[in-house]
Formats: sequence, structure tokens, C-alpha cells
Amino acid sequence: MKHNKYIARPLAVRPTQPFATSEDAWLWYSQCQVARDHGVRFTAGLGDVERPCEPDDIAREVQRLYQRRVLRRAHLTVLGRFGLRQVPPDPWGGDTPGEACLWAEALDRLYTPLKQKGILA
Repeated sequence: MKHNKYIARPLAVRPTQPFATSEDAWLWYSQCQVARDHGVRFTAGLGDVERPCEPDDIAREVQRLYQRRVLRRAHLTVLGRFGLRQVPPDPWGGDTPGEACLWAEALDRLYTPLKQKGILA
């Protein structure tokens, strides 16, 4: 008897809600990654809001931009640092203007590819 090896991914029952900004998408990815690092397992469709992507989709896009030299290592460092803190750079909180500039540049460069994929509204 022949068995099908391909199992289709179920379509979302609820309508998906894209992210409003690339910052929202990045902070959501960072939150998911921190949870994953602590051993949490994800099951699609159990969150409060149905998203149009998986966290790894955002990570792959950042990796693709880095490989094409659209993002530099400094951008990744700032994205990682503030992603772990779950807040954007705050000049009044001791973060440098350079970090805020790198944060804004990285998110600006991430906006167009995420928009084209339907991840951003």
C-alpha cells in the first residue's frame, strides 16, 4: 500500500492579522525566540491572534538581507539586544543615538520585504 509522505499544512480557521509595523513583527519574533530558547513548543492556531507567518519566516528574511549585505552585523547586534529586552532603543534610558539609528535603519530595510510577503499590513 502506498502512503502519501506530504501532509498539507492546515489553513488558518480564523482570519490572519498582519503586523502594523516591522518593529511589531521583530518584537513578536524575538518574544517567540526567547520562549523557544526556554523550551516552549509552538502549535499553530493556539495564540490570541492568528499571524500570517511563523517566527522563522521573519528570521529567514533578516538572514537573507544580511547575506545580501543590506543589513550589517551592527544592525543584527542592535536587533538582537533590543529584541531580548522587548523594547526599542530609548535615548532617555541610556541607549545611544547610534543604536537608535541602527534600529530604525534595520527595521526600515526589513519593511519592504515583509510587506511584499503579506506579513505587514
